[in-house]
Amino acid sequence: MDSSKAYPMKGGDGISSYTKNSSYQKSLSDVAMSLISDAVAEKLDVLACGTPFRIADLGCSIGPNTLIVVENIIKSVQLKYDEYSFPTPEFQVFFNDHASNDFNTLFKTLPSNKHYHAAGVPGSFYTRLFPRASLHVIHSSFALHWLSKVPQGVIEKDSRAWNKGRLHYGGADNEVVMAYREQHMKDVDGFLKARAEEVASGGMVVVLVPGRPNGVPHLECIGNVLFEVLGCCLLAMAKEGKIEEEKVDSLNIPIYYSSPNELEEIVDRNGCFRIEKMEVMPHIAEPETKDAAGRLAMGVRVGVEGVLKGCLQEETIDELFESYRKRLEQVPSLYSSGGAAIIFLVLAKKES
Repeated sequence: MDSSKAYPMKGGDGISSYTKNSSYQKSLSDVAMSLISDAVAEKLDVLACGTPFRIADLGCSIGPNTLIVVENIIKSVQLKYDEYSFPTPEFQVFFNDHASNDFNTLFKTLPSNKHYHAAGVPGSFYTRLFPRASLHVIHSSFALHWLSKVPQGVIEKDSRAWNKGRLHYGGADNEVVMAYREQHMKDVDGFLKARAEEVASGGMVVVLVPGRPNGVPHLECIGNVLFEVLGCCLLAMAKEGKIEEEKVDSLNIPIYYSSPNELEEIVDRNGCFRIEKMEVMPHIAEPETKDAAGRLAMGVRVGVEGVLKGCLQEETIDELFESYRKRLEQVPSLYSSGGAAIIFLVLAKKES
């Protein structure tokens, strides 16, 4: 497994695409809209913002959620300009994701009556993407829990952190958990350093991060539980001889669910930003129905299928997620409990 490979969401607009299976993200983004509007109204310094007004959505995927978020930010900024009786500026919006992201599908869905100039920016948001002091609002949602790479130690057989027989870190030894945590902390620090260079004076960074509540053990976080169940299904297929055990050992999902305390620690240690606002949004539980299990299984698949495709054939992946769906149907409480949180952060750059 290539530890540094990019794994964008499943493209296209078919029944198994991210476009058709991102309703959970949309429901939480809808809840966060008022928080974003309030942040713009309270924290954005339009007196320092010139024209064009530049917005970047980092980890945009293929929509339609990114388009809805961008429209909300623009409306909020327009209200702020109206408050000061300033003329409405021109807007330029940058949609960023990995180069292998399906930008074609995204741009096909751009509204014909949009009030902004759109551009795609390929590349990892853990590095610099834009000129210095060029962006006024930087937004990222449901992306910062993805690591820039699989921690090297978890795929090395002679490492104490080798994650043998597991797909993720949820139920793994502490060495594995710490390897994931250290990679996450390094990545978010790089994200903050890059954004500190790119955000303009008076601008702001708004982040929505899937995580876990303070005090909730990793094994009880819903996301980790779901990956643990998926890993059990994968191991069962290996025991049946349908997958080589070596392939199972080589697969690791590069996602880490941090707590609010961990994120606050990273921001403080980084030193580039101050936290203007942090709010923990509750997990929105799916109803305990068979349809919910199917939707959840498909939602997980569109997110992590890229990780699996490097080692597994399409038919094997189909069988894996059919087994996964059936397992979720048997234990619906797995996806209706409260061991998850969405962390909303508003960051302002510290002035030197």
